[in-house]
Formats: sequence, C-alpha cells, structure tokens
Amino acid sequence: MTTLAAAFDPRRNSIGFLRWFLAFAVIFSHAGPIAGFYGGKDLGTQWSDEQSLGGVAVCGFFFLSGFLITRSKMGRSTTPRFFWHRILRIYPGWFLALLTTAFVLAPIAWYREKGTWDGFWNATSDSPLTYFVNNFTLILHQLNIAGMGKSIPQYAHGISDWNGSAWTLAFEFGAYLLVGALGVFGALANRLVGTLVASGIIALAMLQWLGLGLGNLPTALPILSDFRALLLLAPFAWGIIFCLWMDRIPIDDRMAVACLAIAFATYAKGGWLVLGQYAFAYFIMWFAVRVPITRWDRYGDFSYGIYIIGWPLMVFATYFGLQKHGLVIYHVVVIIGVHLYAVLSWHLIEKPAMSLKNWTPRWYVRWREGRGADRIRRAVSRLRAHAVITERPAR
Repeated sequence: MTTLAAAFDPRRNSIGFLRWFLAFAVIFSHAGPIAGFYGGKDLGTQWSDEQSLGGVAVCGFFFLSGFLITRSKMGRSTTPRFFWHRILRIYPGWFLALLTTAFVLAPIAWYREKGTWDGFWNATSDSPLTYFVNNFTLILHQLNIAGMGKSIPQYAHGISDWNGSAWTLAFEFGAYLLVGALGVFGALANRLVGTLVASGIIALAMLQWLGLGLGNLPTALPILSDFRALLLLAPFAWGIIFCLWMDRIPIDDRMAVACLAIAFATYAKGGWLVLGQYAFAYFIMWFAVRVPITRWDRYGDFSYGIYIIGWPLMVFATYFGLQKHGLVIYHVVVIIGVHLYAVLSWHLIEKPAMSLKNWTPRWYVRWREGRGADRIRRAVSRLRAHAVITERPAR
C-alpha cells in the first residue's frame, strides 16, 4: 500500500488549489450575514448545528498548515530562520490589508453613506488612524471604524466588524509558536513525543465538544478558556501527526471515500467536531496527492490575500447595494475583486517580502560567530537532556 511519504511530492500536489478553494468557501459562507443571503446565516448552518462551511474550510486550512509548517520546521532551517519565514509570510500581507481597509475601503464607504468626510477622520472612537495600530499584531483590538455599518445588512445580525474572518490569524501564529517550541525541545525529532503532544491537544478538543469539561486546565493555561483555541489547534495538531508519520499513513482510495462519507454524515447528523473533521482532513490530503493540480499557483499564491480581504470587500460592496442585484452578481463581482486585490498583494508585497527569507542582519551574524550562539546551543542541549525527549543512539 502506498504511504503518504511515497505519494507526496512537494512540487506536484494540489495544496495550492485546495487553499484557494477553501478561501472561497469561507467567502461564500460569510456572504450570509454580510449581505443578507441564506436567511442571514453562514452557509452550512442550515444543515449542521456544529459548523458552517466556512468553519469546515478553516479546519482544512489549519490541517494543511499543521502538515506544511511541521514539515518546514523539520527541514534544515534553524529556529530563528523558521520564525523569520513565518513572519514574512503572514505579516506584510496583513499590514497591507489593514491599510487598505482603513484608508481606502472605509473612507469611500463612509462618503458613500454620508455624502461628506465630516466625522470620519476625526472620529473620537474607533478612529481609522488607530485601526492599524490596534490590530497589526494579529490580535484584533478594534473591529469597527468610526462607528460605521449601521445601514448595511450585517448590522441587523449584530455584526459591525470590518474583517470578521481575520480572528483566525492570531491562532495560526500561535500554532507556529507551538511547532517552533516542539522543534527546539526535540519533540519533532522524537516523533512519539510530538505525537503525544498533538494527540493531547486533540483529546482536549474532544472533551470540550463532548461537554465533559477541561477541569482546571483553563486556569493553568488561560488560552484554553477561549473555545476557539482548541477549535483551530485540533486540526492543526492532526496535520502535525500526518507529517510525523508520513511513512506509516496509507493513501488509499477506498479509505478516502469512507472518510468523505463519514465527514458528510457527521456534518449533517452530528459528531463533526469529534470525528468528522479528522476524516475530512484525510480526504483533502488524499486529494492533494491523488489529484495533482500542479500548475494552479504558477502565477502566485493568492489564497492568503483572498482570505484576508474577502470580508472587507464584501462589506464594502454592501455600501453600494450590490447585494440587491442578487446572489450571483454579488458573488461574481466579489470574486473578481478579491482576485484583483490578491494578485496585487502577492506581486507587490507578499512575493517581495518572501525574497528576504535568506536575509540575515549583520548583528546576528556577529553574534552567531561569537560565543552567544554556543551558549544558547549548550542551554538547549541541557534542556533536551533533562526532558528526555531526544532520540537514543542506535546500538
């Protein structure tokens, strides 16, 4: 039977296509509350009590991210270089999205609604001038701009966010920190330990969704007091396990069909968060290696730009009443708009930023060549020895 390690080719797979497809699943799902379609609800909640189709897509995002990020950390790059790559991939595009929202989309929407600039630039609450500063870390401290949004459909559902899907980015970067820590302490070199940590996260998530409680853990780990942490970390941890056990995980067509059936059944009848999402993750990994759409992202990786600008552009469109022309026209215009933005974001910001992935500041070179780096390496070696998680030498 073919294993994932044998079937996966980093240059011939459908992950680029899948990320693009999942990004649009998020957009179509959110069109419900933003533009008033699907009864004002996220698409998918009409059939499932556990998750929208946007949530299903985010699950797929985090699973693929867990697999790819773990694979990256297990490569040859050092931990500082690993985090430098992650910063370059997520922050420049995010900065552009914030600036575009605060200084292009929001002011035009304000003028469209009010017919004047009065009250926008000098807003005393949720100023556009503070939108970037309050959100640039990925933790969203300012959701609205100048009290806008009371005249558009999403406000009827109690939503006034300018980017309601961006909350996942902070958890994404938190997952990067987890992988970095596992790599530093040798838990990726010893895959049994890495699997134990990842399985622990999945087990906690299952306890959360089964309503069995987490005991005193939220007190010891405050991040667990937010249910969204385990909602996103669980599929990411599943991706870690897939990476650690690539040589043992079978890629089987019959298993893929069975997993897809389980995913559909649990989504409609219940059990998606406990079981179905993991079956769905297997199916998309099977699709990635069995249906290699290899040239999909030959012009660039647009999925990230699409994801982070989708919500703002949809909100922007409602200020001009685009939703009144029907679901099809609304979606077609939004699809064109997010693609135009994503292409510009990739070629003007994201790709140039990624070209700096091998850049090293001079001060770090001097420090690395001195005694500082040796002290750090000795300290990490001692921590690994005390944690007993490094591989034993073969006899």
